[in-house]
Amino acid sequence: MTCSSTPSISRGIGILNSSQRGCRSGCFRSCSSAHSSRICLAVRRGAKVRTSNWVAPFTRFTHLISAQAKRRISYAPLRPVVGGIVVVGAVWALGTTRYIGLGIPVIIDSFGSQFPPYEFAIKLLTTAITLGMGFKGGEVTPLFFIGATLGNALSYWLPLPTDLLAGMGFVAVFAGAANTPLACLMLAIKLFGTPCGPYAAIACVVAYLCSGHRGIYGSQLIEEGK
Repeated sequence: MTCSSTPSISRGIGILNSSQRGCRSGCFRSCSSAHSSRICLAVRRGAKVRTSNWVAPFTRFTHLISAQAKRRISYAPLRPVVGGIVVVGAVWALGTTRYIGLGIPVIIDSFGSQFPPYEFAIKLLTTAITLGMGFKGGEVTPLFFIGATLGNALSYWLPLPTDLLAGMGFVAVFAGAANTPLACLMLAIKLFGTPCGPYAAIACVVAYLCSGHRGIYGSQLIEEGK
């Protein structure tokens, strides 16, 4: 129940080869097979909830860092400098540049290989520090990294294909962080095909409902309670 090749995600974020269509014909098609009942049960009990549990902490941690930086460093241009030093120190301590930048190679590999379960947490921390300390832009693809690797990590505990979980996490984390469940559902269907729709819908909606009333965009207003 795994994809035969790397999924095609090129049109959505421009990161994968558009000729690779593995997930359209592989894991998501298997969702309608004889194993569908087991998959649905696992999705309801685990994948959707555990993915959503990491959306609110990311948003809150980012806003917390931003508030503390403004309180402790009054000179605004100095905040990104301090943040950059912290991130560079983390890169030096980790001995790898894997967790900085867009992380496109990691996103690609998360659909086909099983990673250590802490990958998403490190990327979450480095991204939150970067955004919170004043660097602007570039939060979308790192959130895809966090979501895909979080889904990948759940494959250690949930009896679902790694690529299916990575795809669900890919869209669900951003749906919760940006409060855009419908757009992320459409993104999932566009990238992975219509068979993944029900599973992506569950993940996106629950992530949205559990993410609180603040998102990564401070100017965004939630008109109605979730």
